[in-house]
Amino acid sequence: MEQFQELLDKYLPGNNWTDFLWFAGILLVGTLLRRPIGRMLSGWMFGIVRGISKDTHLAVQDFVTLLRRPVELLFMLVIIYVAFDLLRFPVEWGLAKKEEFGLRLILSKGFQCVSILAVTWMLVRFIKFLALVFTKRAERTETKVDDQLVPFIKDLLIVLVVIMSGLIIVGQVFNIDIATLVAGLGIGGIAIALAAKETLENLLASFTILVDGSFVVGDAVQIGQTTGDVEKIGFRSTRIRTVDGSLVTVPNRLIVSQTLENQTQREFRRAKFALKLDVGTSAESLQKIVTEIQEAVEGHELTRRKPGIVRFEGFGDQSFDIMVIYHVETMDFRIYNHVKEALNFQILQIVRKNHVRFASPMSTIRLRTDVNLPGTDLPGSAGTTLTS
Repeated sequence: MEQFQELLDKYLPGNNWTDFLWFAGILLVGTLLRRPIGRMLSGWMFGIVRGISKDTHLAVQDFVTLLRRPVELLFMLVIIYVAFDLLRFPVEWGLAKKEEFGLRLILSKGFQCVSILAVTWMLVRFIKFLALVFTKRAERTETKVDDQLVPFIKDLLIVLVVIMSGLIIVGQVFNIDIATLVAGLGIGGIAIALAAKETLENLLASFTILVDGSFVVGDAVQIGQTTGDVEKIGFRSTRIRTVDGSLVTVPNRLIVSQTLENQTQREFRRAKFALKLDVGTSAESLQKIVTEIQEAVEGHELTRRKPGIVRFEGFGDQSFDIMVIYHVETMDFRIYNHVKEALNFQILQIVRKNHVRFASPMSTIRLRTDVNLPGTDLPGSAGTTLTS
């Protein structure tokens, strides 16, 4: 120990070997106890929210999983502070005072910033757990408004916590007057405000969407050329999962500024098409086909609620046209296509059963070569008719 003390007196004068022993011991014990202490403190904090989470089937392990790492970081920061407080910077180094710019000030400010960020991290994880609790409760309700309100409020609270932490670091750690800083931005502040114009528009539009309630998470909507299910409504944009599986992000300001069709609010999906039959079909066959298709439409369990329309609409260029309109009682596009396919098969069977053909486009071309071909003594051929 005497030799070690001699080295300390040579390189780190003013520090005793016992201080280094305590320093190393505190760091070692703190590192070993970091995880169990983190779990214990997280479990103790869970007791604060146990009352609001008891009916959500969320266990203490879910809370510990979220809070353990930031709590461990805070614990280690305390251990590091206590350990380094035992050591002294040698006077011979000539370091500047803590109030002046230098190594002491940098270490002090850096430690304060890391501590504030650790607390911020813990608060963010705490907010996420509360959001998880209220999400479980929102799933039990019939309305979907709370389903989209919970993640929106969660994101809002996280943004506010992060902003407040940034202001605390700027104002308390670096002793900068926030009001003076904002006022001193001048033209730069105007430029920043203009650059953030679209961001503010999207933020205000998100509040408009929530208050207006024109659609909620899970609704099928059509915005411009985009059609799909709403997955999330955020501060800046809304995410829509299209029918083909793509994820489309639409800025909120565009949503509130154009026509939006909420397809979930509809009770039916309409199918409309024209059935073109051969012009050789008799009136009796046409009448029978119309009647049987009408019965098929009215007989399906998902199309009987709203009567369909099957009529002999008119005469096409080379066909007899039957108009078929019916409404499928579903919002699910897959079920709609399934019903439409089933009815199409029935219509095909009805047409075939009545020995009627579907109309096919026909064109007739007449070729006449009833004059002698130029430069020859061959007579022209008779007229020819080509039909396709």
